[in-house]
Amino acid sequence: MWGTTGPLSTALYRAGEAITGIGFWRLAIGFAGLLVYGLFRPWLFRIDRRAWLLVGLGGGALVALFEVAYQFGIAGAGVAGAAALLYVAPVLVAILAKPLLGERLTTLRVLLALVVMAGAALTVQGGSHGAGAAAIPLPSVIQGVAGGLLAMLSYAGTTLLARYAVPRYGALQVLFLEIVGGIVVLGVVLPLSGHTPLPPHTTGAWLYVLLLSLGSVLAANFLFFAGVKRIDAAPTAVAATIEPVVGTLLALILFNQRLSPLGWLGLAMVVGGVATGYLQEAKPTE
Repeated sequence: MWGTTGPLSTALYRAGEAITGIGFWRLAIGFAGLLVYGLFRPWLFRIDRRAWLLVGLGGGALVALFEVAYQFGIAGAGVAGAAALLYVAPVLVAILAKPLLGERLTTLRVLLALVVMAGAALTVQGGSHGAGAAAIPLPSVIQGVAGGLLAMLSYAGTTLLARYAVPRYGALQVLFLEIVGGIVVLGVVLPLSGHTPLPPHTTGAWLYVLLLSLGSVLAANFLFFAGVKRIDAAPTAVAATIEPVVGTLLALILFNQRLSPLGWLGLAMVVGGVATGYLQEAKPTE
């Protein structure tokens, strides 16, 4: 689901939509969908004050940062580059999960995270850059890399927060709070920075934003939270690195973006790291 973010966002750039507005509107549609769901499941809104502060405020800020930074990463560094930069996060998650969550910091977990990070770097170096839109000014490669790294930091923080919050409050409540917080932060910060989130200009653009919301906001996060509720944060973060493979393959099929042999090697390292991690995590503890 997350792998569709890059190709759909690229289509929106080519249609002339503003980078800063895409994240806001896809969150807004997701929020509307959860509100409708809550009309039939009122327990969704029964959330204590601590959850509002921790997940709504803290998680919302991380979501807001991710929504803007990742769009800049995609536009400046290309779909493959932005997705690959994002998955430096497993290294941070594997290291921080021990002091923050009490998870095991095994040599294998760190090694697999490093392999994934190296594969991400190769993908960036071997991928084509830029979203290829001529209708609007796009960020430079440097801005794209900066956006990808900021998105990586926010993703790592969200993973650690989800591992703590989802078992306590539930996946739907955490998703609802993060979306609410993200909308509030973006609704305040974007206008103050001179980037008021304007609605999409065409019916086709609205359709792309709707698909982004249903796939990469609602479905992807719900599935991710279902995973992090059951397994540790480190293997969850490593497993999610399959996204660059999906995003890059879709970009190769749908857009004029290419990967060199070095880029393909990087993607192979990502897939190998994910597969090896799950095989090892599935073994019973003796």
